[in-house]
Amino acid sequence: MDKKLLSKSEAAEYLKITESVIDEMISQKLFEVKTVGKNVKIDVSSIDSWLEILNEQEIKDLAMKKTICRFREYFRSECIFLDFEAKTKYEAIRVMSEKAKELKLVKDARWLYEVVVAREELVSTAVGNGVALLHPRHLHPTKIKKPTVLFGRCPEGVDFDSPDEKPVTLFFMLLLHDDKQHLFSLSYLSKIMLNDENIKILNTTNDINQIHSLLAEL
Repeated sequence: MDKKLLSKSEAAEYLKITESVIDEMISQKLFEVKTVGKNVKIDVSSIDSWLEILNEQEIKDLAMKKTICRFREYFRSECIFLDFEAKTKYEAIRVMSEKAKELKLVKDARWLYEVVVAREELVSTAVGNGVALLHPRHLHPTKIKKPTVLFGRCPEGVDFDSPDEKPVTLFFMLLLHDDKQHLFSLSYLSKIMLNDENIKILNTTNDINQIHSLLAEL
């Protein structure tokens, strides 16, 4: 019986990770591969055999890779912008909303501003440590072109009714299509923001690639 062979992109989809991770795994000789013309093909049975013998730590590592790769679907380098000015929470929300329109994620920046402010007036989305996780009160998949997370930095910081009473300098705006995407992203970012070193880097570096790497790379 012929072996079922997968391309690198198909293998990435099979494992729910990126092709760069597949390349790393191939270099480590974790799978049986075959060159067909100019393309590398991977024996799917060798992937299944590898999955069967993973130890507990390796399973956790793979789960983390899947989690990070999933977040990368929503967070891209063009979603990062430094450094904007705002003196109030409403100015900060306006700037983030206008960035979303600039990226053609929404047609109407004013509409986005209003729905995010409506959520903010219920209870602050500031989570402490100088971070706010902005999002609309309700999900609007027909209004948001592509599920995306934006990151903006306001060095001077603004009062955001944070639980620790610290001004917010780091803003994430979650523009997602369903509860699963939204809750996953909230949980993922909340865990990253628990690390003080991550907060320090996000507040000080001017390297967009470093920020993207910190938040969405392996």
